[in-house]
Amino acid sequence: MLLTPRTPARRPKALRTHRIAVAVLAATASAALVAASAPAPVAPLGIGDPLFPHLGNPGYDVASYDIAFTYGGDNRKPLETVTKIEAWATEPLKHVNLDFAHGKARSVEVNGERARFESSGEDLVVTPDAPIGRGDRLRITVRHTSDPLPTKDAGGGWLRTSDGLAMANQADAAHLVFPCNDHPADKAEFTFRITAPKGLTAVANGLPVGKTRQGGTTTSVYRTQHPMATELAQVSIGRSTVVHREGPDGLPVRDVVPTKDRKAVERWLKKTPDQIDWMQRKVGRYPFETYGVLIAHAQTGFELETQTLSLFEREIFTRPEYPAWYIESIMVHELAHQWFGDSVSPRNWSDLWLNEGHATWYEALYTEENAENSEDRAKKALTARMRNAYRLSDGWRTAGGPPARPKAPAPGKKISIFRPVVYDGSALVLYALRQEIGQRAFERVEREWVRIHRDGNASTADFVRLASLAAGRDLGGFFDAWLYGKKTPPMPGHPDWKSGA
Repeated sequence: MLLTPRTPARRPKALRTHRIAVAVLAATASAALVAASAPAPVAPLGIGDPLFPHLGNPGYDVASYDIAFTYGGDNRKPLETVTKIEAWATEPLKHVNLDFAHGKARSVEVNGERARFESSGEDLVVTPDAPIGRGDRLRITVRHTSDPLPTKDAGGGWLRTSDGLAMANQADAAHLVFPCNDHPADKAEFTFRITAPKGLTAVANGLPVGKTRQGGTTTSVYRTQHPMATELAQVSIGRSTVVHREGPDGLPVRDVVPTKDRKAVERWLKKTPDQIDWMQRKVGRYPFETYGVLIAHAQTGFELETQTLSLFEREIFTRPEYPAWYIESIMVHELAHQWFGDSVSPRNWSDLWLNEGHATWYEALYTEENAENSEDRAKKALTARMRNAYRLSDGWRTAGGPPARPKAPAPGKKISIFRPVVYDGSALVLYALRQEIGQRAFERVEREWVRIHRDGNASTADFVRLASLAAGRDLGGFFDAWLYGKKTPPMPGHPDWKSGA
């Protein structure tokens, strides 16, 4: 995610394993026992995430979602939806908790049999007729509504555009759209079936695998080829045009743009293949089956790295006062997330610095390397940006916590975890690492990180171990200071840098 300023005059602050980790489950064993033995949970469960303790659910591992949305053409009315979940029980279960709120569940089936269900907080608690054993297969079908109108207490979920809908589920809003295990630690494959009136275009994550027409409606089917976190799900419905082009190594690139803006935004969209090529030269092959830009005619205040189809506000590309380098830097930020955050997802939300720090790093590096002339290059130099970040770093840590121990979100404002310290403040940690171990070792860390953990989850501890291996020495003390210290440590190689208030 990249929070974008409303006025471009100010330099943007860049705000903006397929199995549930055993360590996370171990940390919440007591919650799993509650699920196994209590007659009916009186409160939502959770896997004990430090920032979102009620997010996700223990006791099962989702393998796939198959979600069918029926859109009637009015983005103020609920969509009739059927969500099918294939999962495996990792613990004995009498109840199965799904994250789901802001919709009405009509019926639930487990393994083909009707099951009882009730709401508990933001959980849908499902009680099968017979207990579920460890290792048992779970086939859950929930028929429900999916409400596109915003809630009073939570943001995210469906994003209403001028001509339809899109999704913005980060950090914990996918369960406002469909029942799920709404935590990035439980990644799964997705199939989307979107039925919409004739004249509207429906696109989702992954590649198209089918389209049928019946009467005045069209059903479009999309499927991912790689596991995906629920927060990265994307469905777009509107009066859009899908623009196809070829990326590096024959990669299918498709952009979804408002039809009336097709020509106006082409100057930016045609840059994507070269941007992908640039990222591949830095960290390795693009990790998914396709990529593209989704331009939504809505004001969100952020851009979002939804997997294979990044979400952008229309005005980023249409307001004439935004400089070209700024627009391209935002595009590269969300593209870099496809490696850092999407392919390699965080183990828990305290690892967010790994997502946003890396996306900010490559955004800044791209801006420096692609400056049009030496004067621009000096102004946009990575080192200059990091020196400014160093000056502000102590203040960011005071306001938001250290990079790997962020403060909890403000009540009712989940995206408030996206503070400056996880953007430039975390890119600063990567700069310090490069200074500490040298550029060659640093680049080796980056490439190995996305190779080893592709399609999975990884933690801050995993990154520390990998960096120490590349450096040939224990970097635990270095990272403890940079990731958890209340004050910013001295910058290696720059003893003159000072952090102000």
